[in-house]
Amino acid sequence: MKTEIKLIDYLSTRRSIPAFQMSGPGPSKGEVEDILKLASRVPDHGKLAPWRFIVYRGAERQRISEALAKIAVADKPDLSEEMVKVENTRLTRAPVVIAVVSRAAPHVKIPEWEQLMSAGAVCLNLVMAANAHGYASNWLTEWYAYDKRAYPILGVNEGERIAGFVHIGTPTVPPTERPRPELSEIVAWVGDDA
Repeated sequence: MKTEIKLIDYLSTRRSIPAFQMSGPGPSKGEVEDILKLASRVPDHGKLAPWRFIVYRGAERQRISEALAKIAVADKPDLSEEMVKVENTRLTRAPVVIAVVSRAAPHVKIPEWEQLMSAGAVCLNLVMAANAHGYASNWLTEWYAYDKRAYPILGVNEGERIAGFVHIGTPTVPPTERPRPELSEIVAWVGDDA
């Protein structure tokens, strides 16, 4: 039975679970569709939807991971056996991995920067929507998010970029807290009440 929590309580305790600390079950296809509907409810100046999703599930994750590993080994033939194993499992750490693909491009009215930020907002909404469905999630960008040679393997088109990969599954460990910045280090007050 899932427990409802208030949004403020969720935000004050939200944490990511590392992808390698997830297992099954992952969300069903129907749950993924519900998660994506929620994830797409972000600020989007001009209603451009300057992003899209690629959902990786099942055995295809292993095939893609192995193809990515070939690129990594070609670039670094002296990779340790342990790192080759890591490369061979990039998309198999969690039962579902969703790529958020930015389609940001020059526009007569909407700055490209705003389109990129909208894709970032989608990534965060995706993390929170997965959590709202009772799953752990982790937003990652790894080397292949920036390597154009990986894009055809991943299903990314010319002119697109990866905003992030959100790994979704069931946590195998409880979440742990990490240091957070002190407000005094990240906030500047301007105005009479400062």
